[in-house]
Amino acid sequence: MLASLEKLLRWTTGLMAASALFAIMWLTVVDVSGRRFFSQSVPGGLELTEILMVVVIFGALPLVSWRNEHVVFDSLDAFLSDRFKAVQERVVHLVCALTFALLGWLLHGRAQRFAEYGDTTVYLQWSIAPVAWLMAGLLGATALVHLLFVFVQPPLVERGGDAA
Repeated sequence: MLASLEKLLRWTTGLMAASALFAIMWLTVVDVSGRRFFSQSVPGGLELTEILMVVVIFGALPLVSWRNEHVVFDSLDAFLSDRFKAVQERVVHLVCALTFALLGWLLHGRAQRFAEYGDTTVYLQWSIAPVAWLMAGLLGATALVHLLFVFVQPPLVERGGDAA
């Protein structure tokens, strides 16, 4: 079951984040080339980059949580018992799940207000609400990953060089 969930995360949030990063790369190439050779930048390029960065960052969160690739301070681990570390790990996952769920809920409320007020980006006049809803949904997915790991031991993920 965990292998299927990992594959699902890779093919959804991972692919979404990777595609957005690839789009940012090409947008930057076109924008810089346009400025250099044609004295014309991509209209709305900054707004597009900002939206794509949101997709990269929030799209990667569930997968980073799944792979347990957070910044960790483990300077006291040598002095702690294995039992204490196991309890600590579950408590940390529970706190993370609650935090991500709260942030997703707050952001969902903000997205609702964006939609009600008709907030848009400055140049392209695109609605901001769908981006905020996407952020809220990805925060919710991250919360679910952490909640799962409160009850189930996270899978061991190979580090370095895997072509996942």
